[in-house]
Amino acid sequence: MKLFSCSLVVIMLITVFDAFSQNGNSYVGVETCAMCHKTEKQGSQLSIWQNSKHAKAYETLKTEQANQIAKDKGFTTLAVETPECLKCHATGYNVDQSLLGKKFKVEDGVQCETCHGAGSAYKDMKIMKDKELAIKNGLVVHEKLENFCISCHNVESPTYVDMNIEEAWEKIKHPKP
Repeated sequence: MKLFSCSLVVIMLITVFDAFSQNGNSYVGVETCAMCHKTEKQGSQLSIWQNSKHAKAYETLKTEQANQIAKDKGFTTLAVETPECLKCHATGYNVDQSLLGKKFKVEDGVQCETCHGAGSAYKDMKIMKDKELAIKNGLVVHEKLENFCISCHNVESPTYVDMNIEEAWEKIKHPKP
């Protein structure tokens, strides 16, 4: 029953996550976000991300270990080409090219817009200075972080390791600004 409940939550969250890309906003990419989110004054979000496993998520799909896992799961494509792997290791792999900005790179893995939604409509400084306006323009701020995190960090993952979301969040949190 618990597995069924978790699976149901995962399916709902993936549906919600896919909706982020359907709101008409396009993905601008880490490089665009980094322009304002790299300084210590702004919270050093870029370096926090760069030093996280999320930044390397796509790269892990290029390994022989990942390819073996994909093969063991019955997939005939390389892990880096398998949608069931990409759904948690990359952003924008399944989005129409017209919704990917010039600076956006799928290879950046689990990036800013994975969690915060496609940023074309909220990226401007004028909008970002007003949190409510940014949210109205597509910025996603998770009130129940654990519910979002378990959309990938769950027993469906072949490399799942039980984790304490609060402890994991402490390693990557970026509360400023």
